[in-house]
Amino acid sequence: MHGHSHAEASVDTALESSDRGIWALKISLLGLGVTALFQLVIAMLSGSVGLLADTIHNFSDALTAVPLWIAFAFSRRAANRRYTYGYGRLEDLAGVVIVLMIFLSALLAGYESITKFLHPEPLHYAWWVMLAAIVGFAGNEGVAIFRIRVGKEIGSAALVADGKHAQADGLTSLAVLIGAAGSLLGFPLVDPAIGLLITLAILLIVKDTALVMWHRLMDAVDPQVIDSLERAARAIPGVLDVLELRARWLGRALEADMRIEVDENLSIRQSHDIAEEVRHALFHTQPRLATVQIHVDPHGTAEYDPHSLTRHHMRPPRSQAD
Repeated sequence: MHGHSHAEASVDTALESSDRGIWALKISLLGLGVTALFQLVIAMLSGSVGLLADTIHNFSDALTAVPLWIAFAFSRRAANRRYTYGYGRLEDLAGVVIVLMIFLSALLAGYESITKFLHPEPLHYAWWVMLAAIVGFAGNEGVAIFRIRVGKEIGSAALVADGKHAQADGLTSLAVLIGAAGSLLGFPLVDPAIGLLITLAILLIVKDTALVMWHRLMDAVDPQVIDSLERAARAIPGVLDVLELRARWLGRALEADMRIEVDENLSIRQSHDIAEEVRHALFHTQPRLATVQIHVDPHGTAEYDPHSLTRHHMRPPRSQAD
């Protein structure tokens, strides 16, 4: 009706975004891997638990690319009779794996810091430790900016969260500088203290990232998304009311369904054309919208209930406060 297919464009965009996501993961994995290896050598030579904690976290951050890589690869598969919605949810599950990996790295960093508190050792090669901290910051910040940018481009909450994780890691790398400076000034316990602060910072990252993934797994969306879709639907001539609008994220794709009311005197074809106009408007309102299902109800006299036969099966209507 409009001379172009949003369905075909949606499939092409999904494939392109998967390829771009995998490309971003390859680059970030290489960057963080080189950074972490450099830090590991200095941590082993110097005995800095702060740098070791940061190195462990950087390694875990690099490894979070693996589950995301798998998720992006699976998302290219077409839906089938068992997985009728496709494999987009696997990306959200990969985000859960990322949260668990970050949490485990926090536990390991905390254990190493407490051990160093109980059994303090002198810090060697303090200047090298400071250099490694600066390298860690540069590597993490570069990867973070890259991941967040690509994640926003392709609509991947997991990749954006992973980028913010790397960004916070860059700040903790700078904290290692304080530990090394403290050792140079004759305060060896500053180093394990910095290790504990890094552990706390990692746990805060876990909380924020877990909240993002909780929203995805619980099909939560920004209320502004719902508002924009509803406004677009109501603006179509012939739409008398918009009811039960729902939306959810499935990986990088947004799905929606709604009921609209049209004049009961319209023909089936006219009603269908109005529904298609609504769908077309919604696709342009939300670029990440992959599918939208629209049920058309006839609007007539108040005594007529188009759903009287199935009313007792329906869920109670959503409150306006929600």
